[in-house]
Amino acid sequence: MAGVPTTPGPGQVPPAHLRVTNQDREHVVEHVKAAYAEGRFDKLEFDDRLERAMTARTHGDLMPIMTELYGPQGVPQLAPRPAAAPARPERMPEGNERLGAAAAHLLMAFGFPIIGPLIMLLAAGKTSPYIRRHAVEALNFQMTVVGATILLPFTVIGVVLLPVIWVAAFVLTIVGGVNALTEGNYRYPLTVRLVK
Repeated sequence: MAGVPTTPGPGQVPPAHLRVTNQDREHVVEHVKAAYAEGRFDKLEFDDRLERAMTARTHGDLMPIMTELYGPQGVPQLAPRPAAAPARPERMPEGNERLGAAAAHLLMAFGFPIIGPLIMLLAAGKTSPYIRRHAVEALNFQMTVVGATILLPFTVIGVVLLPVIWVAAFVLTIVGGVNALTEGNYRYPLTVRLVK
């Protein structure tokens, strides 16, 4: 139909009045950066072209920049780049991985603070990211609790808070273990994360 603007096909230069997208601007900025890296511009020229590219509203604003870079015949297409591939979902942990991750949390409840998650981290953390994630979280929490147990008795209020902290720690380790069994990600509150 006459008078109706059409979208340019492959290999065609878009009309000058057509509005640009952020992707079009970024495409030109990449070309400007590459030219600057090759030494084709000084810093002032680079800044000028970068500002013009970032504030462009139409293809008519971007085309002069590309023409300065490549000449009238060698202007590359401002074609959209393919979308990035979606991130691969993490595989579901197997039953033994869930048990190992739960053990990293629950061994504190059975009297093995720090040693339990450390054993799980060293034994299975290299082969299972799921166990490693839970063991690291449990280890950090348990080190925080042990540190609080050592430091709080130096204050009067700390002596009063100590039993409360241990009961809360016991409950939180059980919650962490249950989350590990049900394939959840659990983060302990008020934890100093020294181990990454």
